[in-house]
Amino acid sequence: MADRGCLAEAEAAGESPALVLGVNPILGWRERLRAGLAGTGASLWFVAGLGLLYALRIPLRLCENLAAGTSSLISGLIFIFEWWYFHKHGTSFIEQVSVSHLRPLMGGTEHSISEPGSPSRNRESETSRQNLSECKVWRNPLNLFRGAEYRRYTWVTGKEPLTYYDMNLSAQDHQTFFTCDTDFLRPSDTVMQKAWRERNPPARIKAAYQALELNNDCATAYVLLAEEEATTIVDAERLFKQALKAGETIYRRSQQCQHQSPQHEAQLRRDTNVLVYIKRRLAMCARKLGRIREAVKIMRDLMKEFPPLTMLNIHENLLESLLELQAYADVQAVLAKYDDISLPKSAAICYTAALLKTRTVSDKFSPETASKRGLSTAEINAVEAIHRAVEFNPHVPKYLLEMKSLILPPEHILKRGDSEAIAYAFSHLQHWKRIEGALNLLQCTWEGTFRMIPYPLEKGHLFHPYPSCTETADRELLPPFHHVSVYPKRELPLFIHFTAGFCSSTAMIAILTHQFPEIMGIFVKAVLGLWRPQPWASSGFEENTQDLKSEDLGLSSD
Repeated sequence: MADRGCLAEAEAAGESPALVLGVNPILGWRERLRAGLAGTGASLWFVAGLGLLYALRIPLRLCENLAAGTSSLISGLIFIFEWWYFHKHGTSFIEQVSVSHLRPLMGGTEHSISEPGSPSRNRESETSRQNLSECKVWRNPLNLFRGAEYRRYTWVTGKEPLTYYDMNLSAQDHQTFFTCDTDFLRPSDTVMQKAWRERNPPARIKAAYQALELNNDCATAYVLLAEEEATTIVDAERLFKQALKAGETIYRRSQQCQHQSPQHEAQLRRDTNVLVYIKRRLAMCARKLGRIREAVKIMRDLMKEFPPLTMLNIHENLLESLLELQAYADVQAVLAKYDDISLPKSAAICYTAALLKTRTVSDKFSPETASKRGLSTAEINAVEAIHRAVEFNPHVPKYLLEMKSLILPPEHILKRGDSEAIAYAFSHLQHWKRIEGALNLLQCTWEGTFRMIPYPLEKGHLFHPYPSCTETADRELLPPFHHVSVYPKRELPLFIHFTAGFCSSTAMIAILTHQFPEIMGIFVKAVLGLWRPQPWASSGFEENTQDLKSEDLGLSSD
């Protein structure tokens, strides 16, 4: 995945999807078998457990012990359900029920009731607003093409890389960018307005062709076909060029009529969004096809021509292309403009800044030498930059160090979440590998960030405390076959450990008692005998001691 720049070149040469995606056709059945076994692991264990119980039903006398061990059976089922609920939702079911339902009935929330205008209520509302802003989902600046990349992944693996929630957000974005209130004036735009709301991809493609029949210069129809119907980057670029030709004509026409009415101003904004989107995707096509300088030029022109559209984060596309050119001075110039305290941060900004500082010292860095002589000023700056980046998004290092496997990035990301980490590592891993020693320095220093911030949910160091909502949002954005990275890692509560031990020991004692009553009776008597005081032991010991002393002295009892 790191060498994704060669993907489109292989497509242009007409190679098969399996070869382009780096899948060995000879080992394809092995990969599919491994994936199938991994997906059915829980089912196999469950079937194996049932088979074991069936085989041991006679020696363990399960039918006879079932009625006598009902309480132990129920305790075990409660423990299994509690473990499953915590593994899935990250919280204890019993604790959640106690806090949410039992505590209000017992009057435990009386002290928390406050007036609507009180300072505590204001603080609560401010905190809730901050949580909502922290969980804002952003469009991935480096999102892939559905037809040329996501669908080909589905062809090879049989897995869907995009979730319904992610695609629904994209549909909302398309309706915001590509529609306006004056669409009813043009029949083709009316058809496309319905097309963006369609859930079924074939229905959207069919509607795009209907719009082209009504108007051969419908730019948004070409955009939809380039995104979803084109199976290669070359085909997508061809359709985007047709969309650019139609979009520029419509944009110039809207500029001439923008001051006539508010509806014309809205139409100009829509046509501007369409034109910027087309040019940006053309730049990404050029980047994937190896024409990196052309892509850089298109991105720079876009940033100069439409400076208000900074929310599209075109500078992140520019940073990735400049890193591919190894134009590190230009990368530093872009960072100087966008790595500002007043602008929103991202993993691309923070980790690119760390990469530039790491580049100056990584080739000569050695942990043994650094522990003996200490860190130099440049090394300290590099380590601090790494700590800053890890504090912003602690999930990225595991993907850069290949401790976790990468998947295709989603179309939307949550900043500081696992989805953003996947999107960054998917595009930038090759740049870290290109710099000698960069990953070695990252591996030696990234975990030190957690010692600086022992309680990230309560207090941050350089950024706000880590948001607690990232796990829930990432589970909606990422496919179910991906194991979502969670930070900070939750530990099982003490109550669950106690419940597990108590239920397990009770069940084991009940089974052994019903299976071997005589042996368990002897065992219990022996255990009680070790702790029960024996009055005859002390007198016998004194008599034996007195006899021993008399024999040693040569005295007789007479």
